[in-house]
Amino acid sequence: MSGKLSGKVAWISGGASGMGEATASLFADEGAAVAIVDIQRELGETLTRRINDRGGRATFIECDVQREQQVARSIEATVAAFGSPSIVVNCAGIVHVKQLHEYSEAEWDELMGVNVKSIFFSIKHGLAHLTKQPRSYMVNIGSIGSFIGQANTPAYTTSKGAVLQLSRSIALDYAALGLRCNCVCPGITDTPMLRYHMSKASDPAGALAERLRRVPMGTALSSHDVAKAMLYLSCEDSSGVTGASLVIDGGYLAAAEWQSPPRTAFMDP
Repeated sequence: MSGKLSGKVAWISGGASGMGEATASLFADEGAAVAIVDIQRELGETLTRRINDRGGRATFIECDVQREQQVARSIEATVAAFGSPSIVVNCAGIVHVKQLHEYSEAEWDELMGVNVKSIFFSIKHGLAHLTKQPRSYMVNIGSIGSFIGQANTPAYTTSKGAVLQLSRSIALDYAALGLRCNCVCPGITDTPMLRYHMSKASDPAGALAERLRRVPMGTALSSHDVAKAMLYLSCEDSSGVTGASLVIDGGYLAAAEWQSPPRTAFMDP
């Protein structure tokens, strides 16, 4: 690894699994001390041990990111362990698969709390630490759903539209303090959330195959594909980039209609 994040401290919500896990692992390999902030204790502690056993620096902090005081405490715990973070990555997210009239108020509030309100808490309680650094970075996980609708996930796509707009606002309001904020918008990515989403279909494997036929590259992204984009936006490789949305979707949004051939050069042999 090139040590792009040597000496940096990163606070990563949703860091125990999926895109967050891949991001925490890659950031640690690039020299950052990483705070893995998640409600999933067993997964988070396992990842922490794995990173530390290979010579990295990681700590797990159990946190429900929709709870303000828990987010505040997680940031203070990060500072106590490693010093002030210069990188905040908001990967925490959930999805519900149902139509809007089927939602309870509590379900709506939970999804918005995890997917959107958590970002508000991270900037509210992280800003004083971020701005101790000459340059600091916030990267939020949006989605192709930040731009387009999707059947049976109305709260999720609403939340991801909000993540993109919130990222732009943060970029504008805190640029003078040296903070750059950007939004990574993945397409179909092989994560536990995707597998949960597909499990709601009568034929999960068939439903996923049908989705992937709309992707010009013909394959799902890996969490590592997304983590590499997070790395780019969390260091000076992306100097000058703020308030941007980086779409990583295998070409999904490039066309209104598409059906990939049975095999593409991006598929495993």
